[in-house]
Amino acid sequence: MSKSRLEAFSDAILAIVMTIMVLELTAPPGSDIASLRPLLPKLLSYTLSFLFLAIYWVNHHHLFQAVERVNGAVLWANVGLLFWLSLVPFVTAWAGDNGAKPVPVAIYGAILLLAAIAYFILVRTLLAVHPSGSQLANAIGRDVKGKVSVLIYAVAIPTSFLSTIVGWSLYVAVALVWLVPDRRIESTLRS
Repeated sequence: MSKSRLEAFSDAILAIVMTIMVLELTAPPGSDIASLRPLLPKLLSYTLSFLFLAIYWVNHHHLFQAVERVNGAVLWANVGLLFWLSLVPFVTAWAGDNGAKPVPVAIYGAILLLAAIAYFILVRTLLAVHPSGSQLANAIGRDVKGKVSVLIYAVAIPTSFLSTIVGWSLYVAVALVWLVPDRRIESTLRS
């Protein structure tokens, strides 16, 4: 099967999800800078969520540069990832309105955790259709960043009930880890 339709579909879904998120932001009623203050939690949750979606898009793009073939299992694993990512606008809006409350912050993290697990499943499904010495297998390696991200999310979710600030900080830490470009695939493809 060709991978191009999967990539185009994924790109379209992510573009829609990112667009839906910005529609949740409304202009403040006032015209001075102070009128933005009440919007700050929404703007911060939007910024973090946009960053997460951008990270997923970049890594999905890099991942599929090394992919030679897909099958039905890969298509469904990709749809699973897109499902969890499609919930990001909902949890972003909820957490933006209630960012100091533990339940919305924990649910925000749960969606991020489920998206990370779905991405892990997508990678494992892709590895199953590629030989062990393929460019994809060599590029993925041990996937330390992916495993550490899942662990941090798993810690951040219950921690959010003790301190929402620490929960948010752990989510930001994951984003910062992934902000540094993952060069495994580019390096493998170049060599």
